[in-house]
Amino acid sequence: MQIFRNPGPVEWAALQERPQAASNAAVLARAAEIFDDVAQRGDEALRQYAAQFDGVPDLGSLRVSPEELAAGAAQVPAELQVAIRQARQNIEKFHAAQRPSAVEAEVETMPGVHCWRRSVAVPRVGLYIPGGSAPLFSTLLMLGVPAKLAGCREIVLCTPPGRGDGRIAPAILFAAQELGLTTIIKAGGAQAVAALTVGTGSVPAVDKIFGPGNRYVTAAKQLAAQRGVAIDMPAGPSEVLVIADSSANPAFVAADLLSQAEHGPDSQVVLLTDSEAILQGVVAELERQLPLLPRAEIARQALAESRAILLPDVRTMLDFSNQYAPEHLILAVAAPEDLAADIYNAGSVFMGHLTPEAVGDYASGTNHTLPTGGYARAYSGVSLDSFYKKITFQQLAPHGLAALAPVVEAMAEAEGLRAHAQAVALRREHLAAKQ
Repeated sequence: MQIFRNPGPVEWAALQERPQAASNAAVLARAAEIFDDVAQRGDEALRQYAAQFDGVPDLGSLRVSPEELAAGAAQVPAELQVAIRQARQNIEKFHAAQRPSAVEAEVETMPGVHCWRRSVAVPRVGLYIPGGSAPLFSTLLMLGVPAKLAGCREIVLCTPPGRGDGRIAPAILFAAQELGLTTIIKAGGAQAVAALTVGTGSVPAVDKIFGPGNRYVTAAKQLAAQRGVAIDMPAGPSEVLVIADSSANPAFVAADLLSQAEHGPDSQVVLLTDSEAILQGVVAELERQLPLLPRAEIARQALAESRAILLPDVRTMLDFSNQYAPEHLILAVAAPEDLAADIYNAGSVFMGHLTPEAVGDYASGTNHTLPTGGYARAYSGVSLDSFYKKITFQQLAPHGLAALAPVVEAMAEAEGLRAHAQAVALRREHLAAKQ
């Protein structure tokens, strides 16, 4: 890790820069080409990309059959099945508590003018679940559980076919089976996002797309948004920031940093501490733990773009963190409760020495689909609300129209929108004639 000691606030912006992805314009251009191709050739294009990118020359059906689903799910070891079921229960319990009232309280904004809102599930959602070297069945739980709780009418799961054999990872199939998902598409990358956006013979078009992915998936989601399909949030490489005081355990902190670094070479981890002893201890623990990881080389590349920063006190560290706006924030301090109220930019916060970020990634119950790259300044992570839209209603009684009409007519005339004024005036005159 790069080590910095007592940088002043004027230096913070440079230290908070995320690793830059090479040639984002080129990535967007390639994603756009794939988008256009899928729009024109549909399933044929998806099969071609499965051969090109996933090494599956003869994919066959793009949809997972009921037999494939059952057979794949049955391969999951019993211990993992128990773990997935427990994680699902925790996620379901936390998100069910977020369920809104079907109809919010009606408000009479002035006599005879009634307004209210109703929460309605997004009808058709697409869940993109990365496969490859790390099939993220945990992400399927994070997205599938709230989608089912919200009551989305159609849930389409896209995940890449396994390299060579075209099979979906058994744990993803087991999680899908637990959630009752049946529309499972063997497609990954930008081509899957394109298919969910435009629809193909095998892939239904959806209204909103959820899920993480590589640079091409992220670019494709941006293109989907341009075509009128909503997305969960802007997303990029995973990241964690740890605030550690002298009470922290260096081994714990190093493990937390490595748990994010192993996600990918473009992940970023940041350590803030007011203790030179903790800084040195964490660096030593990183050197000890790193070679033991199966994904050590990936983590090593991430650490090269990561930082350990010595700052004078906890409050200064908190100021740095709020400016950085981390996806994950770990408060490895003696009294995390004293800091919690002053956190205003973070995706998800992990309180104290016994709350590693890994529990949020899997099974505490909170959602791990979170804003990265500083977007936590303005975006929330995925929640049950993400799968709802709010529809407003209003209804006027005769005396309500009579009272409100002069207000609307005056405003419409001032803006030069005569038809707006006329729509109200005609009704006002109609009511007056009946009296």
